[in-house]
Amino acid sequence: MSAWEESSTARVVPPARPRKLAKVPFVELADGRLQGVVSSGSDIERVYVSSIAAGSFGYACSTNNNRPCGGARGSFCKHIQALVGEAVLQYGAERVVRYLRIELADPQTDAAGLTAAMLATRPVPDPGKAPAAVFSRFLRHLAYLELGPSSTPLPELQWFPASRTAVA
Repeated sequence: MSAWEESSTARVVPPARPRKLAKVPFVELADGRLQGVVSSGSDIERVYVSSIAAGSFGYACSTNNNRPCGGARGSFCKHIQALVGEAVLQYGAERVVRYLRIELADPQTDAAGLTAAMLATRPVPDPGKAPAAVFSRFLRHLAYLELGPSSTPLPELQWFPASRTAVA
């Protein structure tokens, strides 16, 4: 482990496999949902905020301006399918299955198998569940990329009290 990982009070979980961030720049398992930001395939200025609820698989997809996705009518749209695929890359299929509480016949399945298992339950749209909070967290993450290298602590990132001195 590197020095900063050893000095951190929170364990850093590496991605299950490397992933490209162009199509799905932000994915998280949080607030009882798989949720994230998915780039539009047709407009570089547009992104979609997509989510799937754990257990019920209620889904939502809307633009960053809260306009509903035209493809999420009666089934998962391509944005939600891309979100599931990237979640499997980021967290691993087992963790996604556990978090979303998916019942699987074959535990060795891929993202397409997870999607098929969820769709077999006939999930219903849950339009109020693609929260603006997901998009605002994504924008905050992007803002950190613009910061120059510094050893000065960022107050917003001080979630846990320091338990020991960091190794320089």
